[in-house]
Amino acid sequence: MRTFFFLPPVRQAAGGITVIRRMAAFLTASGREAFLVPRETSGQGQGWSPSEAWVDAPVVPWDQLQLTPQDLWVVPEGWVNALAPGFNAGARCLVYVQNWAYLLSALPEGVSWRKLPVIFAAVSDPVAQFVAATTGQSAPVLRPGIDTNLFRAPKAKPDPADGIRIAWMPRKNKALAKQIQETFQNLDEDLAARCDWVEISGLPASGVAEALASAHIFLATGFPEGCPLPPLEAMACGCLPVGFMGFGGADYMRQALAADQDPAPFAPWWPVRDVPWGGNGLWSADADILGAALHLKTAATWALADSPNLSTTLANARATADAYTLDIQRHSVLELWSRLETT
Repeated sequence: MRTFFFLPPVRQAAGGITVIRRMAAFLTASGREAFLVPRETSGQGQGWSPSEAWVDAPVVPWDQLQLTPQDLWVVPEGWVNALAPGFNAGARCLVYVQNWAYLLSALPEGVSWRKLPVIFAAVSDPVAQFVAATTGQSAPVLRPGIDTNLFRAPKAKPDPADGIRIAWMPRKNKALAKQIQETFQNLDEDLAARCDWVEISGLPASGVAEALASAHIFLATGFPEGCPLPPLEAMACGCLPVGFMGFGGADYMRQALAADQDPAPFAPWWPVRDVPWGGNGLWSADADILGAALHLKTAATWALADSPNLSTTLANARATADAYTLDIQRHSVLELWSRLETT
C-alpha cells in the first residue's frame, strides 16, 4: 500500500503541516512507500520546505500524481476538494481531522461526509468524539508529537522577583489575548507591573523554544483547537499554562484549580479520557476573558510565592509533555498503518 499525503497551499507551514510531514517521514523510515504531494511548490502559497533534516519522504508534484485503487490518499479535513484525485482513481481516502471546526465548514453545499467514500482519523480524543457525532464513523486517534529535545526546561528559570515572564502568541486570537492582558492589568496593577509579556511571533522553532524556556507562564488563547501543540511545548519548557482548551485540548489538559477556586474552574462537559497525570494548568472556558485574567493573576501569585501548587502543577505538565514525544507519535503512526494495511 502506497501512501500519498496532500499538503495544502498555505502561506506559512504551521503545526498541522508539520505533523503530516512527520507522518510521511516516519512511514518512509519504516520502509514503506510514502509521498508528500504539495498543491503548490513555489510562491506565497508553498507552505513547505524540503530542507529540514527530518523530512525524508519523497515529493510528488501535484501535476504528476497518479493514484491507483491500491493506494491510500490522505487529506486534511479542511480540503475536501483535494479528495477528488482519490475518488477518481478509486483509491482509499483517509481524512485526517486535525481541527474539528473545519470538518463541516469546508463541505460544499449539499454534500455530507456520511455520503462520501472516506475513512477518518482524528488528532485527539475530543475530535474523535466530534467526528463520531457528525459523521457516524469512528475515527482512530493519531496524536501529534513535540520535539522534547528542542522544547525542554532550562536548569533554572529567571527569578520571578525580577519580573514574571508571560509568553503568548498573537497568531492565536490576538484581539482576545489583548483583552485578557488589559483585564489582568486592571485586576491588580501592582502585580501586573511586575510582569513582562514575551510575544512569540515569526520565530523558528528554536526561537520559540528559547522564548518559552525563559518564561514562567504561558497564556493559551487558541480556539477552536484539535490538539494544540503550543501549550504542550510550553509545558515541556517548564511554563505554567493558563487559558483555553479550544475543545481539542481536553485530550491532555486537566484542571489544576480546586473546585472551590474563585472563579469556579472550568471542566469539560464531554467525557475526557483517563490520564496518569493530574492538574497541569489553570484552564478557563473558551473566550472567558475575565476567567482567564483571574487565573492569570493566580498563576502570577503562585510564581512570586513559589507556591507548592506551582511545583505540583509543573510536575504534572512535565508528565503531560512526556506523553506526546515524537517517538510516541512515530509508534502510533506505524501501528495505525499496520492496521490499515490489513483491512
